[in-house]
This record gives sequence, structure tokens and C-alpha cells, in this order.
Amino acid sequence: MSAGCLVLLATAGHAAADDSHEGFTVKDPRIIESSGLAASRAHPGVYWTHNDQDKGGALLYAVDSRTGKTVATVTMTGVGTPRDVEAISVGSDGNIYVGDIGDNLGGTWSHVWIYKLPEPKKLGDQTVRATQYTVKYADGARDAEALMVHPKTGRIYIADKKEEGGALYEGPAQMSASGVNVFKRVASTGLWTTDGAFSPDGKQLSLRGYFGGVSYAWKGDGEKPEREGRLSVPLQRQGESVTYTLDGTTLMYGTEGEQSEVEAVAVDGAGGGHNSSSSGGSSGEAGAGGASGFGGDVKMGALAVAVVLAAFFGLKRMFRRK
Repeated sequence: MSAGCLVLLATAGHAAADDSHEGFTVKDPRIIESSGLAASRAHPGVYWTHNDQDKGGALLYAVDSRTGKTVATVTMTGVGTPRDVEAISVGSDGNIYVGDIGDNLGGTWSHVWIYKLPEPKKLGDQTVRATQYTVKYADGARDAEALMVHPKTGRIYIADKKEEGGALYEGPAQMSASGVNVFKRVASTGLWTTDGAFSPDGKQLSLRGYFGGVSYAWKGDGEKPEREGRLSVPLQRQGESVTYTLDGTTLMYGTEGEQSEVEAVAVDGAGGGHNSSSSGGSSGEAGAGGASGFGGDVKMGALAVAVVLAAFFGLKRMFRRK
């Protein structure tokens, strides 16, 4: 069986710069570990991404979905040396939030960081000063790859990454740049989460893993989200990212690797809100039965799929971080 029979290929054509509802290929040879993806609010059709680690510093890349080419490289200043940058989100306040929240030591670092910087109004290579926030978890250190900023409240959420099923953590109402920001557990996810995103209207939370994903109806700050259904997550080399298009009608799924593909999957209902989750088609973490997530029924069960994928795609880094 060929690899092409297993993988959902990205749409061949590129979306117009103001549309961006089709998949694209990231062309920049510097981007080899695209671990986060976020739709630009200031520049429709442009997506922000980053590597886990960049030798050149704290870098962000703006990729035009029409061409797959990088149209801006942003160097963050005002922050220390990043350790494991895993997530990015664009808030409705005009700021980009970057999650240096991975833990190369398997969940033993005493703290991690979130960086906030204004989204550039003009695209082009530039240096932007960021604010650095120190983050700890109320129940101890952990590895995480998903950071989401709610579009209505501006509150930051993190979903950790645990093979047996992780949890969702809520940040304080007001982040402090001078003190420690403690994130508190809101609910179990039952998912080995590699990224997540809120719909533009704030009514839906989507979390993805390597082999599946789940959508949840958002119930408000401090409340346990309600599981809606499975996401149609495409099988990718190492699926690390997800974001909504600006209109909430499409989920864009990214992966690590050179010339990585971003694949588009329509959101059922085309509204990005309650009861509009993509469903069916996924395997692994989003399977039925087993360990409970927000509303129950989420089970990992991805090991068999992992073996098959490893044979075809050589996922050398799937169970480890650099």
C-alpha cells in the first residue's frame, strides 16, 4: 500500500490572500519544525508559525497561504533564550501570544514562558519587543504544546501533552509580567494534545493530537467545556498544529518537517460555533470509549496507528522532544 493511500493530501491550489480556505505548502527551508500555527488578524491569508528552536534567536515567520512563501520574519527581543516553543495564538487585542511551553526534560522544568508582542501592521523582516510572562502550573510541572487565547475574554489556556490523556489549564484573568502566573486545572481532556484553537466567535474549542482530535462547546471561563464530537484530523507526518480561518469555517492543520503541508478541513455548519465541529474520519485519540475527557468518551488507542505510520513516514521524534 502506498503512503498516498494513507494520507489526506493538501488541496493542490493555493487560496487567494484574502481567502485562505485551501491547503498550502510551507516553502521556507528554515522552517523545519513548524510546531504552531495561527491565522493573522491583521493580514488575511497569512499564517504565523515558528520552529521548536531557532539558532538565529526568538523568531516568528509569516507565511502567505497563496504562495507558501515567508513574507515576514519577526525577531522577538525582550525575552530570554527560548527553550521549546510549541504554540502560537493571535488574540483579538491585536497581540501575538507565543508559548515557550514545551518541556524537553519531560515535565520537570520549574517554569515555562509565554511571550506577547503586537502583531506587525506591515509585513517585512523586523524586530519587535515582546513581554515575557513566567508560568507555573498549580499541580506541578508538565510538558505542553497547545496555547489558546479566548477571542472574547482574552484569557489564556494551555492544554498539556500526556500519553495517558492530559488536561486543560486556565491562566489568571490578568497576566503579570513581574510575578509568576499560576495556571489552574479546569478539566481532563483524555487527549494527547499537540495543539488547539478557539473558534473566532469563542463558542468552540478544538484540540488535536497526532491521530485525532475533539471539539468542545465552550461554557465560559472557569467552566468545564462540553465535548461535541471528533475532529476530522488528517494523517500527517507529525501533526503539531491547528488554527481556524478568520471566518471560522475551516480548520487548518499543520505538521513538522521540511516543505510541510498545511491541510484544510471544513468545519461542519460553517459557523465555527456551537454544534459546528468537524466529525468522523479520525482515529487514535478521538476514538470512542475509555478514558474520560471533558464530556467522557475520549480514548488514546493510537499505538497501533503509530506503528503503521512509523513504517511509512519514519516518525523518529514522535515520542520525544529535542
